[in-house]
Amino acid sequence: MERTLSVEEKIRRAEEIYARRQGVNQTRTATVAVNNENRKDIKLLKKMIIQIIFSLLIYFTIYIIQNNNYIFSEDFLNKVNEILSYDINFIEIYENLKQNVQQNINQIKNKDGAIGGAEINTIEQDNLIQNNEQDNMVDNNIDNTVQEINNTQISEPNIDTMPISQEEQDVERIKSTTTFIKPIEGIISSKFGQREPTTSTVPKNHTGVDIAANMGTKIIASTGGEVVLASEEGDYGKHLKIQVGEVSVIYAHCNNLYVKQGDIISQGQEIAEVGSTGNSTGPHLHFEIRLSEKVIDPEKILEL
Repeated sequence: MERTLSVEEKIRRAEEIYARRQGVNQTRTATVAVNNENRKDIKLLKKMIIQIIFSLLIYFTIYIIQNNNYIFSEDFLNKVNEILSYDINFIEIYENLKQNVQQNINQIKNKDGAIGGAEINTIEQDNLIQNNEQDNMVDNNIDNTVQEINNTQISEPNIDTMPISQEEQDVERIKSTTTFIKPIEGIISSKFGQREPTTSTVPKNHTGVDIAANMGTKIIASTGGEVVLASEEGDYGKHLKIQVGEVSVIYAHCNNLYVKQGDIISQGQEIAEVGSTGNSTGPHLHFEIRLSEKVIDPEKILEL
C-alpha cells in the first residue's frame, strides 16, 4: 500500500524538481553561449583567410610586373612602384589585424569567465590555443609577404628592348640591302634637314647633303643599279637618279652627265662631273638617298 505524503514532503519534492530543472536550463544556456563564440571564431578565421589571400594576390601581381617589364612603359612602372611604396602599408595592416585578434581573444576570456563550469573552461582553453595558432600563422604569413615585397625590385626598362623609330628602321633596312661608297671627296657645305639659307631661292628643308668640290670633279656611283632618270630640268639642274631595289640615289647640280636613262651601271663607275646647274649657289654635289621615295639622311648610311 502506497504511503501518503504529507504536505511538507510534497513541498520539499517540488522544490527539488524545480532546482533540477533550473540546473538543466543553465547548462543549455552555457552551451548556446559557447556555440555563439565558436561562430565568432569562424568569422574571424574567414577574415584572416581573406587577408592572406589579399597579400598573396599582391605578391603575384608584383611577380608578373617583374617578369613582364618589357610590356610596360617606364611611367607605368614608376606609378606602380609609387603605389606600392605609399598607398599600401602592410605594417599597418598587420598591426590592425593583430589588434583585432587580441580584442576577440579578450572578449572570449571575459564571457567564458562569466559562464564558468568545468566544460566551459575546457572549451575556453581549446579556443585560446586555436586562436594563438591562427595568430601565429597570420603573423608568419604577413611577415613573409612584407619581406618578399621589400626584397622585390622592379627592373628598369632595358634600353635594348625599347622600340626604335621609323627612321632608324628605314636606315637599318637600307644598310641590310645595299652597300655604299663615297661619290666624291669634299667638304659637306650643307647637311640634311632644316637649315637657315642666306639666299631666298634655297629651300629651308634640305633633302640631302651638299658636298663642295671643284668644278669638273669626277663623280662615281655610290651604288650599282639602273639609271631611271637623266634630266637637265628643274631646280636640280643636270641630275641622275639611280635605282637599286627600293633604294634610289640622286646626284644633282652636275656639269656633265656621262650616262643616260636605261643604263645599268656598277658601283664606283664614273657617272658625272661636279657643277653648279639648276638652283645652286656654287659648284657642289647634291647627294640624296631615298627609300621608296622617302628621303633619308645620307650621313646615317655612310661616312661622307
